[in-house]
Amino acid sequence: MQNKAILVVSFGTSYDEAREKNIEAVEEHIAQKFPDCKVYSAYTSGMVRAALKRRGIHISSVSEALGSIKKDGFKQLIVQPTHLIYGEEYDKMKLSVSEMADNFESVFVGAPLLAGFEDMEKVLAVLREGLPKKDDEALVFMGHGSRHFSNMAYAAMDYLAKSKGYEDIFIGTVEAFPDLDEVLAQVKKKGYKKALLTPLMLVAGDHAQNDMAGEDEDSWLQVFRSNGIETSCVLKGLGEYSGIREIYCEHIENEL
Repeated sequence: MQNKAILVVSFGTSYDEAREKNIEAVEEHIAQKFPDCKVYSAYTSGMVRAALKRRGIHISSVSEALGSIKKDGFKQLIVQPTHLIYGEEYDKMKLSVSEMADNFESVFVGAPLLAGFEDMEKVLAVLREGLPKKDDEALVFMGHGSRHFSNMAYAAMDYLAKSKGYEDIFIGTVEAFPDLDEVLAQVKKKGYKKALLTPLMLVAGDHAQNDMAGEDEDSWLQVFRSNGIETSCVLKGLGEYSGIREIYCEHIENEL
């Protein structure tokens, strides 16, 4: 008998394939790992939910999902975000949960993917092993980035990678620091002539397909190439890696 509910909260994506391969894959992995719990889904992005609704696809907001969980009679709740950092979306999710927490006997909120150095090290190991990188290539991860102070996690993870001997790993963000210019400068400083780009995001959606791998001259791919670096991309979201999905499950186990 299912006596607990797990609400998996994601930013969301309007790309069907990315949603299936990443967000739904995480949700299914969690459901298989915790058969005694019923798994629910919610997106924090109103823009993504609206875009999907226009196509006849309904995804609940956090508040809507919590209402459904209450209606279904669950008293014990675990909320597990798929967000990478303690950023604006995580804060927004926690606010929605706190507003309805009195409807449940117990509420636990799990940590984001990059919650600490131990998690970062696990993520680095999974990605380093799972990507087809050649020995003479720089491995460049593109994260989203945020104005939130927690954005420092990306720079910390880059530093951690170097301290663990991953001298070929470089981590940057689309919207914050380290940015493209900083990452490119570091790659060139190390003398790399080849690079493999891949998203450090749950899904390989709009940012990955356009900002990273797009045909426009200001995409990461084109900028690297214009600087004389032979560059290719792997359009694979973090949710596609079984090892990453396991880390989310570990965060849930910490709350059980």
